[in-house]
Order: sequence, then structure tokens, then C-alpha cells
Amino acid sequence: MTEPVAFPEDRTCPYHPPAAYDPLRGGAPLKRVRFFDGRSVWAVTGHAAARALLGDPRLSSDSENEAFPVPSERYVGLLRRRTPLLGVDDPEHNRQRRLLIPSFTLKRTHAVRPRIQEIVDQLIDDMVAKGPKAELVGDFALPMPSKVICSMLGVPYEDHAFFEEQSRRLLRGPELSDVEDARDRLEDYLRALIEAKQAEPGEGMLDDIIREQTAEGEFDAEELAGLAFILLIAGHETTANMVSLGAYTLLEHPERLAELRADPSLVPAVVEELMRYLSIVEGMLRVAVEDIEIAGETIRKDDGVVFSLSLVNRDESVYPRPDVLDWQRSARHHVGFGFGIHQCLGQNLARAEMEIALGTLITRLPGLRLDAPAQEIPFKPGDTIQGIVQLPVAW
Repeated sequence: MTEPVAFPEDRTCPYHPPAAYDPLRGGAPLKRVRFFDGRSVWAVTGHAAARALLGDPRLSSDSENEAFPVPSERYVGLLRRRTPLLGVDDPEHNRQRRLLIPSFTLKRTHAVRPRIQEIVDQLIDDMVAKGPKAELVGDFALPMPSKVICSMLGVPYEDHAFFEEQSRRLLRGPELSDVEDARDRLEDYLRALIEAKQAEPGEGMLDDIIREQTAEGEFDAEELAGLAFILLIAGHETTANMVSLGAYTLLEHPERLAELRADPSLVPAVVEELMRYLSIVEGMLRVAVEDIEIAGETIRKDDGVVFSLSLVNRDESVYPRPDVLDWQRSARHHVGFGFGIHQCLGQNLARAEMEIALGTLITRLPGLRLDAPAQEIPFKPGDTIQGIVQLPVAW
């Protein structure tokens, strides 16, 4: 390459990496890309290098670091403020994560699976009652994880329209002012919620933390509101996008879908392969706090680093025929949930939600099909979580 590739770019197909990233595929696992402000940063595209660097403490997630890379103008205000859990390093990160780990264990996830199934069944019942057509994002993919995370956190679901709208503005703008206003509205809402729970704790993860920290004399309302902010956004946005884009991808691969319908026991393997194939969280950001020698290159202190997870998860040396959707392969070791100390805390829950949602959807609606030409279905721009905006279906 003579000129660094611009990053991020929009996908031309919602389940494939942007065609503009083709020069980044193969070859050296680290290459230079250019951000909106002209800054040159390292793009990590190789699987082994990504896992090594995501586990390297010399790469920092501290978004308050002046050298931290910002990929687009509308995220400047968001990324320049300290973000609990995602935007901090150890030991602060470890302390915050320990507060939340008990709520996301495999055992706790197994316990909540029946509730997820109830929510999924009710949403499909509602679609069938109104059918034989639906808009799968608004009628199913978005309310399902919203109901689940609200139930877990102890957030009133009747407020879902508010926080879903603010989440949309936060992640998609379109302007910096939209992002900042949405952030402020969500933070104010969650501060008020925490204050109300402190006065009268109820049932939910936030209430449990308030009781525990109050008893130990360590309660920090501002920090808990910040953690709730991350959990609420991540808890419904990512899963909603995986469910809708996963359904779209299956419908666009009818032979693969027929295999799954014939053998529903494949669902867990399908979810892992979709996590690899779709890579909806595209650009994971870090900044070097020391020089790092890797793969024949030197990442200098204060260099920005972006992980192109869609390319990492299609590294041909790890996944032969990476552009083929194939759940007969082992998709283990994909980095769809990240890697290292910041690996997704809610991955057990996300897997359960995707398995139940997609498995039930294709079982109960065997005639499910797109209700618009595939090329007319709108999907999201490249600088946010990837997914479908609207998904008209029929059965």
C-alpha cells in the first residue's frame, strides 16, 4: 500500500468486511490506516497478533489519555470522558469488573435461560397474532435483549423507548451534539434511578450492589451509574444487532438455514460461527503506553491502535475459506467478544440470548423469509456497531 486505507469505512454487504479493507487482508498483521482527522494509526488484522496485543498491558484502554485514538468526529466528546469498565485499565478495571462478575457467571446465565425463553416466546406470539408480516428489529430483535437486561439490572422496562432512542443517538448521532445530548440524558436518568434505589432498593443487579456496597461503606453512586450506563447500552445494543443481522444472514444462506432447521442441535455452533462471521464490533481502540515490538514492527508509545475484528476473524491462516459461512468448522478462538482483560463480561448471557432467539425463531416460523429485496434492506454505517436498521419479514 502506498496510501493508508481510510478507517472506518462502511460495509457494502452487512455481513462482510468493507470492500475498502481488501488491501488490509493477508500479509503483515499490522498495517497503517488513516482516521478522519488525518492521524495515522496501527490497524491489527492478524489473529495471532490481535490476541497477543489485546492481552498486552502496554496497550491502554484509558480514553482520557490525550493520545487515545478517536475514529470519527462525533465520538470526540464521548471518548474523551472516562468510561467505567471499558475505558479504564487495571487495577481500576479489575475492581469494577469484580463487582459485576457474580451476575454474569455461567451458572447465573443458566438460571435466567427460562426467563429469556419466556420473553422470546411472547414476542413471537405477538408477531404471529399480528402476522403474517413483521419488522423483525422493532418487533423482536430489539425488545428481547432490552427486556432481559432491564430485568437483570432492575431498570423499569416501561422506560425502554427512552433509553433505546438515546442509545441509538449515542451510537449513530448523526452529529456530535446528538451524541453528547444522548449521553447526558442517559446519565441523568441513571443517576436518578440509582438515587431512588438507594432510598428504596428493589430487585436486580444494581439493587444488590447498592446493598452490598452500603453495608461495606464503599457505595459510590456516580461509579454505579456509570457502570449501569455501560451495561444498559451494551446489554441490548450488541445482542439486538447480532440477532437481527444473524437472522438476515441465515435467510440469505438458505442451504445453511435448511441444515439448521433439520438439526437444531447445531444452534450453539451456529452462534459461534455467526460471531466470527459478522464481527459487529468492528474497531476496538487502544493507545500504547510503552514501545511494543511485534511482527517486525514497533508500536511506539502514544501510537494509536485499532483492531479490525472483521479482518482478524477472517484470518485465512486460522479460518480456511474465511468468507464462507460454515458451522462445521471450529469457530473457537474468534475475537468477536474481544480478548484479554476487557473480553466481554456478558458473553455467557449474549450466547444464551442468541441461541434461544435464533433457535426459537426458525423453529416456530419455518416459513420465515425476507419481505423486501435484500439489497434494499438498510444497515448501519461503519463507525458504529454493525447491524440492520429495519428487517421486514414474512412467513
